[in-house]
Amino acid sequence: MCGNNMSAPLPAIVPAARKATAAVIFLHGLGDTGHGWAEAFAGIRSAHIKYICPHAPVMPVTLNMNMAMPSWFDIIGLSPDSLEDETGIKQAAENVKALIDQEVKNGIPSNRIILGGFSQGPIGGVNRDISILQCHGDLDPLVPLMFGSLTAEKLKTLVNPANVTFRTYAGMMHSSCQQEMMDIKQFIDKLLPPVD
Repeated sequence: MCGNNMSAPLPAIVPAARKATAAVIFLHGLGDTGHGWAEAFAGIRSAHIKYICPHAPVMPVTLNMNMAMPSWFDIIGLSPDSLEDETGIKQAAENVKALIDQEVKNGIPSNRIILGGFSQGPIGGVNRDISILQCHGDLDPLVPLMFGSLTAEKLKTLVNPANVTFRTYAGMMHSSCQQEMMDIKQFIDKLLPPVD
């Protein structure tokens, strides 16, 4: 799981309480690990869903004065015209695809796997028919609400616009809140209902 050739620890996993018939793969943000998100999903879990929260490898990040930290790929800048680590993003996407492929080998159909993430975390290919829930705090000082709005509008050009839901949370900064986690649970449970 890396944007380079460095290895990362095994993902934090919240196993299904019974036979897993669906999975959620959720990528943490810059400088974080999967442990906190695994804890958050344990609090809203559904018994038939396995939650997989991988850890990014530690690498130098240009934006943070080349300080080494968990990162899916290098971040050069935050402005819309900043250069992108295209190679690192593609490698991270390949690593996520490998996680998806592993779950398919474990018997979970690909249409029963949801990919999500926080901040730097949401990466991957786009299928026109997928449903997207994008959440954003209206007081986020790191990723301004305007960037979230622009992202939602761009997503509507890539997928069926009716499938894109953009929710904002009053007073939320660059974090998560209980209402957001409940909205995420409702989104997941609607897309991945029990099958047995």
